[in-house]
Amino acid sequence: MNNTHTIEVDGIVQRYHVFGQGPVCVAHSGGPGISWNYLRMPLLEEHLTMVYVEPIGTGESGRLADPAQYVLSTYVRFLHAVIEHLGEPRVALLGHSHGGFVALEYALAHPDRVGGLILHDTSPVTGPDFWQNAVANMTSFVQANQGKPGVEEIMPAFTANHGELSDAEMTRAVRTILPGYLADYWGREAEFAPMVEQMSAWSAPSRGQEPAPFDVRPRLGEIGVPTLIAVGAHDFICGPKWGRSLADGIPGAVYVEFANSGHMPHLEEPREFDAAVRKVLA
Repeated sequence: MNNTHTIEVDGIVQRYHVFGQGPVCVAHSGGPGISWNYLRMPLLEEHLTMVYVEPIGTGESGRLADPAQYVLSTYVRFLHAVIEHLGEPRVALLGHSHGGFVALEYALAHPDRVGGLILHDTSPVTGPDFWQNAVANMTSFVQANQGKPGVEEIMPAFTANHGELSDAEMTRAVRTILPGYLADYWGREAEFAPMVEQMSAWSAPSRGQEPAPFDVRPRLGEIGVPTLIAVGAHDFICGPKWGRSLADGIPGAVYVEFANSGHMPHLEEPREFDAAVRKVLA
């Protein structure tokens, strides 16, 4: 099965893509504002019907008239519309990075629609500590890789005011930063360069400010479905510190740390990632 579908939510187009066969797993990519296709998981598609959401504000999905509305509650609403359209009573839900924030909020808002949860390099909280930790880790990454092609451009792109960038400038910034999201980009450059080159990003000036800091730690105990916490050991932004916080809060959660991965174990260690998902969703 391989189809692209469109629905409308309040007059705004929402696209999603279906690949594979088996029980349904809906995947929400990160960013926000990043193209969905980096999240393709061919091994999972061999035993799951993978439904990849193309988040609003990206690709061929629609744009919001008010950029301030790009907040988690909006992404949750559009995700719910996709799940309703699928007609499945319950689905597995996979959220990567910012998509993990969306998945957590969705699982708490619609527990009856989620049969399993895959929290892929994400966090239960953001805020000053989260961002300071990310900047410190990226700084260490750049220092450790001095002399590698393009490494000197990473910190300026990472710390730029992304809300002031055009779509083309945002795409260039994301492609510049991407080596820092992988444990061994330069050692596997021939493998990863095509993914970097096809990555796209969309900027929204004043992209939505959340009404309150994102922190679902007090509610993690409400999650009662089989849950995988998948974390790259070298992930600079949503690494083991935040993954263990999720695992500590969600009853019965399975925590798997991928020793040779950064922010994208599904690309860096795909067979190990597939095995972990299979075990939890069996």
